Amino acid sequence: MPLCFFVSDLHGRIARYNTLFKKILAEKPKAVFLGGDLLPSGLYSFTSSPGVPENFIDFILQNLRELKSEMADDYPQIFTILGNDDGKAIESEFIKADMEGLIVYAHNKKVSFYDYTVYGYAYIPPSPFMLKDWERYDVSQYVDPGCVAPEDGSFLVETDKKLNKYKTIKKDLDKLSGTDDLSKSIFLFHSPPYKTNLDRAALDGKMIDHVPLDVHIGSIAIKRFIEDRQPYITLHGHVHESTALTANWKEYIGKTFAMNAAHNGPELSLIRFDLNSPDKASRELIY
Repeated sequence: MPLCFFVSDLHGRIARYNTLFKKILAEKPKAVFLGGDLLPSGLYSFTSSPGVPENFIDFILQNLRELKSEMADDYPQIFTILGNDDGKAIESEFIKADMEGLIVYAHNKKVSFYDYTVYGYAYIPPSPFMLKDWERYDVSQYVDPGCVAPEDGSFLVETDKKLNKYKTIKKDLDKLSGTDDLSKSIFLFHSPPYKTNLDRAALDGKMIDHVPLDVHIGSIAIKRFIEDRQPYITLHGHVHESTALTANWKEYIGKTFAMNAAHNGPELSLIRFDLNSPDKASRELIY
């Protein structure tokens, strides 16, 4: 079965992207999964940092155009979602890139890939961050201590905050998956599932108003969805330090094989896997 790459949370680091582009060219994977938080910041277009292009999306797309030209028929399908730090204002550029054939913009879609179906979903549960373009209530309107409700934050695109109050990740996933047979599905999420080795945050001993913070910050809805529907493979990011804290970047949830590619160091965290044997997936940190 064809080689697949999975990366997440590159956060606009040019060195990580350059390494990824070189690996794609050298190893010719059939698919690359980009799990969100791809840009320097949700406000990157209004800020500047030394060495970071003012319009980072142009840097990504130009390199993909060059790869496509050089690789021709070997150019992979690049399944892409955004993350909570990316800001929805840039989504239109990724939709254009999909139309150009550079990526497959997968958020809230299902796309055939060989004998499998890829589903994309970018939203995370309420967080302490103020940018709420990619946040949803999880299974109810409960918000963890220290977090900000989705309708109380900031948005880079126009949104109906009152309507947001009644949207949940659970409802979205039910609608996206319907009654589909998920035995050959690959779910590309930004959020990891709750209370696993993939969502462990460095919140030990921290409190808000004398209430201890939960060290697991993943999605309950995603965890229950995986337990109930048992997709074949799920891909996650978002929680950078989880692997360092748990020493695990992959685990089985029932029959589902789940992986987190986020990393809290400067290197590129590159996961390679084969759809026929995901349990043999490998993770390499590359400078």
